[in-house]
Amino acid sequence: MDRLYHGTAAAKVGHETWSTATVNAPTVDSVLHARFGFRELRPGQQAVVDAILGQGSALAVFPTGAGKSLCYQLPALLLEGVTLVVSPLIALMKDQIDFLRSKGIAAARLDSSLSAAEVRQVNDDVKSGALKLLYVAPERFNNERFLETLRGAKIALFAVDEAHCISEWGHNFRPDYLKIAGIRKTIGAERVLALTATATPSVVADICKAFDIPAAGAVLTGFYRPNLRLVTTPVASRDRDALLLRRLSPPAGPTIVYVTLQRTAERLAKLLAEAGTPAAAYHAGMEPEDRSRVQDTWMASERGVVVATIAFGMGIDKADVRTVIHYNLPKSLESYSQEIGRAGRDGEPSTVELFATPDDVAGLQNFAYGDTPAASSLRSMLDELFAKGPAFDVSYAELSTRHDLRVLVLRTALTYLELDGVLTQGTPFYAAYSLRPIMPLADIPARFQGERRTFVEKLLGQAVKKRTLHALDPEAAAAAIGEPRARVLTALTYFEDQGFLTLEPTDVRQPYRRMHAEDDVAALTADLSRRFDKREASEIGRIDDVLRIVTHAGCQTNALVGHFGQVREAPCGHCTFCETQAAQVLPERAPVPAIATLVDAASFAALRDAHPRALGASRQAARFLCGLSSPALTRDKLSRHPLFGTLGEHPFAEVLAWCER
Repeated sequence: MDRLYHGTAAAKVGHETWSTATVNAPTVDSVLHARFGFRELRPGQQAVVDAILGQGSALAVFPTGAGKSLCYQLPALLLEGVTLVVSPLIALMKDQIDFLRSKGIAAARLDSSLSAAEVRQVNDDVKSGALKLLYVAPERFNNERFLETLRGAKIALFAVDEAHCISEWGHNFRPDYLKIAGIRKTIGAERVLALTATATPSVVADICKAFDIPAAGAVLTGFYRPNLRLVTTPVASRDRDALLLRRLSPPAGPTIVYVTLQRTAERLAKLLAEAGTPAAAYHAGMEPEDRSRVQDTWMASERGVVVATIAFGMGIDKADVRTVIHYNLPKSLESYSQEIGRAGRDGEPSTVELFATPDDVAGLQNFAYGDTPAASSLRSMLDELFAKGPAFDVSYAELSTRHDLRVLVLRTALTYLELDGVLTQGTPFYAAYSLRPIMPLADIPARFQGERRTFVEKLLGQAVKKRTLHALDPEAAAAAIGEPRARVLTALTYFEDQGFLTLEPTDVRQPYRRMHAEDDVAALTADLSRRFDKREASEIGRIDDVLRIVTHAGCQTNALVGHFGQVREAPCGHCTFCETQAAQVLPERAPVPAIATLVDAASFAALRDAHPRALGASRQAARFLCGLSSPALTRDKLSRHPLFGTLGEHPFAEVLAWCER
């Protein structure tokens, strides 16, 4: 018997049972069959659709491949207005839009790959009400023109995919997601749906709180997959290649091999191909057309193998994946669950195998340590911001470089300050635009009459001619001609809409306002450092969770789903422990050379003295030796130095202690 902390068809919290509102079932059923070809919804899908159409909000926590997308695609066709789908996964957007259009459903996306004309058409379709679904990345809400477009549209449903990213303690926290809940209110979305494949009970609570979803509206279908044989194989790093060749000679069917590093993907794909197994590498460092070619070939194959980093698999729907192998340890049980969920979506028996190699731990920990900033970087960043006065704007890229904070880390720090009431952020804006004329700029004023013509002449007179473009600062132009900035932006947008020119925004600025006249910078620095240290410990703990599953003295499948709040009493019968009735023992980690034999202390001290902004802090120096990039290392071209990454196989804590001596 399985138990969840929330139910499925009717969500349960304690002894309270949520009864869904009655909906027009024939209408739901007829649209489901006519547009999607399905006779009925699955129980979890039905509960979510009922909640959206009834009480107006829901959270869907479904395993990968369990049909989350239909939970917003179906209501989108039943509601008046456009359904806005927020997703960080461009591959998912493209695949779903192709699917929807094949069904005669008006769907589009907005992302950086579109031309100005394509963006203009999508915006026109939103304004006119021609679109039923619009997919956007969370970063799109930094575009003030896009927000203005949404304010004039009827948003029937606000669907947020990968909603676990909103949780500060989730496995993939994204600062942009914290602001999405507020944006939903700004644009007047009538209903909200949050979706994720992986969420622990605490993350579920965070999502519901952020989007005002009643606890009873959280619908979880469970994480147990009876057709997946869960295999964990302790193996020394030197023996992994041979083990992989044995497992895939030949492959049982379409296979994904997950690795941590791009170079590992390339090496293993070559190794397998030379052994006669059709294999190709896939990672973010490849050209887009090469990634598409690999993906398309694998999708059409019956025995193809793709060796990939986690860049592969998001939004890809291939039902007959027979094997998923983790050559390297995954960084968390959340990632692991999502990645093995791509196997056996057709319900047929499939195998997921984890090569448990303790030698991977140091590298995974280094990624976590690399995102923890030096206290000196946080202090210098705060000193700069608080010297700007009560209201200011910044460029994340510039601030990141000046204070050696990765952009994501910087944005997370600023988000923490917002959460603590120290700062409040305004609407991001572009400090400059590049105008690419389609017709001569001098001919544009003649299209207008009277005062408007005079305004347009003055405005375009502020554009500075470059080689092929014209540069325009809206703020400066507005001040120079004595007009509101909003009118300048409206005019520029109109020029683009009419095909006079295309706009290329540059220099995005993030406005902030301090909430207090005085702040204790030292105390704020210490608090931020503590929060980042806590996040670091949390990420390290996630790696330990993976190892505990491997050595668990009991049903490993039950232990895995238990991490997400599902309680199963009967053993699965198809995990390694159930098959062997023995807890596994990890091999000893391979010895690594002493630090002193790899790095000359005196020479490194001289290097640090020569680059105080990049290597001055002990944490900066440790990151350099472990091969973890940072803005300052890039600025000083130290990523090419022979010592960069020399200690990549050593535990970060040991390297940090050595640098602090």
